[in-house]
Amino acid sequence: MPDIRFVVIHQPGPTWQAGVPLFEQVGLQAHIDHYRQWQQQGLLLCGGPFTDPEAGGMMVSRATLHHDTVVQFALADPAVRSGLLTVTIRPWLMGMQHPDLSL
Repeated sequence: MPDIRFVVIHQPGPTWQAGVPLFEQVGLQAHIDHYRQWQQQGLLLCGGPFTDPEAGGMMVSRATLHHDTVVQFALADPAVRSGLLTVTIRPWLMGMQHPDLSL
C-alpha cells in the first residue's frame, strides 16, 4: 500500500505585514500552537517555515490521514482564519526514506 501523506503549505496572506519578521507577525503564535496539537497527537511528521523571507512554510502529516480531516484542521488554523496565512494542501507519496527514520 502506498505511503500517502499530506503536505500543508502556508504562504503569507492578505493580513501579512510585509517587512515584519516572521516571529513578530501578529497571530503567528496561535498558528504554532494549532499545529503543536497535531504534534502532540502524533499526527505531524515535521513542519516549519521556509528560510527565505516571507516565503511561508509547510507541515507534513506523520500518519496517513483522510483528506477531509487535513482540510478541516488546516482551515481551522487561527492564522488562516485571520488571513495571516493562506493554505494549500497537497497529497504526497513518500517514495523514499532513510531506514533509520522512525515514522
